Amino acid sequence: MALTVRRLIERGAARLRRAGVFFGHGTDNAWDEAAALVWHALALPHSPGAALYDRRVSRAAERRVAQLFSRRIRERLPAAYLTGSSWFAGLPFVVDARVLVPRSPLAELIERGFAPWIEPECVRRVLDVGTGSGCIAIACAHYLPRARVDALDISPEALEVAQQNRRRHRLTRRVRLLKSDHFSALGRERYDIIVSNPPYVGRRELRRLPAEYRHEPRIALAAGRSGLDSVHVLLREAARHLRPQGLLIVEVGNTERAVRRAYPRLPFVWLAFARGGGGVFLLRREQLQQH
Repeated sequence: MALTVRRLIERGAARLRRAGVFFGHGTDNAWDEAAALVWHALALPHSPGAALYDRRVSRAAERRVAQLFSRRIRERLPAAYLTGSSWFAGLPFVVDARVLVPRSPLAELIERGFAPWIEPECVRRVLDVGTGSGCIAIACAHYLPRARVDALDISPEALEVAQQNRRRHRLTRRVRLLKSDHFSALGRERYDIIVSNPPYVGRRELRRLPAEYRHEPRIALAAGRSGLDSVHVLLREAARHLRPQGLLIVEVGNTERAVRRAYPRLPFVWLAFARGGGGVFLLRREQLQQH
């Protein structure tokens, strides 16, 4: 008798738990990870209905699902690299090993148009430093329809993926992609918001990361001995590219404590997120200039 979609997910989730894979590249538990893999293998609709879980699956489809789970376990590939897609701020993105898998808590802030820290309708220019797949820049353009967005990355390979996603979301006129080492390609450009999810993993932490992270581009993770190499540049140079009362918003993840120690006089606002996550600070241009 053929299996159902629900049974395939249950079986796959059990395999993932037994194998001890790491969850954290778009999902945080075995069921959601298994569902993502099953949905991809069976090419099911993006909006699941209850009836889909009871749909029966052929033996050939069952084998496709099993092969996908075997690769996830054997190779420790993040599920998003196996499916070639991920979601960020409610939007779909193409992803592969040229870019990080989108997973930033910044999505929640972007969905609100950065309110209450700025009036969304007043935002005209946004800069995304270290854009990777382009997910942050494209989400900003989506939720701030009056804004133009510049997206920077030092990696030509990452910019190729961002270009795919920019075309997918039909934002080629409002999202500009630039190859740049931090702010080097900008000249005197100024923005209402500079947002960044830069590399912030220190040397010791990098060695201890789960195997899944080894498939992600090292350049997007590693940031020197303490994990602050990129953060130093952002804090030193962002003010000259911000308009009056402009915002710098940066995700630093587990290096939050190191940032606090390195900059004890900066009046960071550390943001909280209803959906979880943290390690994101906010500063205004004037605060950067004063310190």
